[in-house]
Amino acid sequence: MLEIACFEITSAETALASVADRIEFCSEQSQGGLTPNIDEFRYLKSLYQKPIYVMIRPTGGSFLYSETEFQQMKKDIIQFKEAGADGFVFGILTSGNLVDTARNQELLTLAGDTPCTFHRAIDRTPDLEQSMAALIRLGFRGVLTSGGASTAMEGRAQLKKMVEQYANQIDIIVGEGVRSENITALQQSTNAKIFHSSAIPSYEIFANEEEIKKIRKGII
Repeated sequence: MLEIACFEITSAETALASVADRIEFCSEQSQGGLTPNIDEFRYLKSLYQKPIYVMIRPTGGSFLYSETEFQQMKKDIIQFKEAGADGFVFGILTSGNLVDTARNQELLTLAGDTPCTFHRAIDRTPDLEQSMAALIRLGFRGVLTSGGASTAMEGRAQLKKMVEQYANQIDIIVGEGVRSENITALQQSTNAKIFHSSAIPSYEIFANEEEIKKIRKGII
């Protein structure tokens, strides 16, 4: 499976019309992805059948949120769920960079049957095994990770271990620096089945259809 991270509507339309399997829709690439505009989401849902997962993240930086920001996350999940979100992507940590079980549970409860992915906040946690156990207990369907490293290629050994240990309980979604030139090496070294990429070539600003095709072709 190939998921394309789309930070604005042009890339989203390109990816939704491509060979990608689904998209993660968000805004503000410079901040690592924030909650997108609800009207843009509704527009995309009105035209495309492919699944759209929505990022729920009110601010960039750390994954520790104020009470006001947390309340906004809850409102956003309710609103996007009513608008037809196919999935959600979020992750809340404590001040010690541990998985915040209480707050994440509240969001999962609001999402209900809508599948939720815990995003790369896991790569900030001090103990990946402990974090993975928490996510599985909470009921997350997937986790987006680079294996605790800066890029998926750097974390490929850890990613392989995560796939071996947890792929039968939660989807391991390999992300960060995934490109057509390294997708085959990444799959061979991790045995992962799901990959996440912005598919934005160097010196470009939008997702590229040819790059998406090349990445998809590299996933055996």
